[in-house]
Amino acid sequence: MAAKTKERPRFTGKQVATGAVVAVGAIAAIGAGIFFAKDKSTPRPDYDTLSEDGDLSIRHYPELVIAETVVTGVEDRKQAQNDGFRMLADYIFAKSRDGEKIAMTAPVLCDRPATDETLGDVSAGWRMRFIMPEGTTRETLPSPPEGVTLTELPARRVGAIAFSGLWSDANLEEEEGALRAWLMDSGETEAGKVEYAFYDAPMIPGPLRRNEVLIPLA
Repeated sequence: MAAKTKERPRFTGKQVATGAVVAVGAIAAIGAGIFFAKDKSTPRPDYDTLSEDGDLSIRHYPELVIAETVVTGVEDRKQAQNDGFRMLADYIFAKSRDGEKIAMTAPVLCDRPATDETLGDVSAGWRMRFIMPEGTTRETLPSPPEGVTLTELPARRVGAIAFSGLWSDANLEEEEGALRAWLMDSGETEAGKVEYAFYDAPMIPGPLRRNEVLIPLA
């Protein structure tokens, strides 16, 4: 008698498609996890925490060397951030100049630059800033291309509020209001324009992002 051949399991097209989706999702999750771990390991500047109340704090930062660019004539913050980020990224990754790459750090800073009052905010645009790696100076860094400036941000005290979520205008406005109220109750005096600090890449899910609103203090 001939030996029986074990019948192989048959899968429907729907089962195969579902399995493929699950496999792709698992691979994407692994890739996202690796990217997230790398993103969170990006160097950040040191600072001293002078006081703290949950997500609110007063900090002292040492002098920082920064590369900055101002995107003018753009009212939309997100568009200005994208344009400014690309210009600064081309500088540190040696795409707009010769030489070696510069290490990426976090956070990326965004604010309205100081301008002549007659120009208004639309003409002023938005300023994007990359913090240069610890130990670098304007003299040791590669010369930037047109549109990018190297400068020092003096040592300073700032009020800060940290939060997760998307970089929406509504979220930033809400957190800024909470920070201003806390600083007022703490008897602090503001000494500069509000700044936004973004620590994570746009592909990081909102709940896992770290964002901050910063206000310079007297």
